[in-house]
Amino acid sequence: MNYPAKERRQFPRLSKNVPIKLCGDDYDVVTETKNLSCIGAYCQVDKYFEPMTKLDIHLLLPLKKKEKIVTKKVSCRGVVVRVESQPAGENFKIAIFFNEIQKKDSKILSGFIDAVSGKP
Repeated sequence: MNYPAKERRQFPRLSKNVPIKLCGDDYDVVTETKNLSCIGAYCQVDKYFEPMTKLDIHLLLPLKKKEKIVTKKVSCRGVVVRVESQPAGENFKIAIFFNEIQKKDSKILSGFIDAVSGKP
């Protein structure tokens, strides 16, 4: 009998497409996340990023507030920790670790992940 693998991550990942803007010294890339956690994101981009590239990151979270959907911007800094090239060679999937995030933004992100995943 096969049992599902136990999640080993400390922070659960949410499979959700959330708009994300990645800013470097001389470029901006706008895409969306494939999955998201309190400490990082995984997304597909059309630009190659070297591992350990430092980025300014802006997430646009759709939050439900009094029966309305409002967009909350969460900003932080991150570093590219993994790069996977795609078969066509023009797109890359990257994993980003959020290494500088303010406590208030971390709480907003955590609350969003909990709300969407159905956690109380």
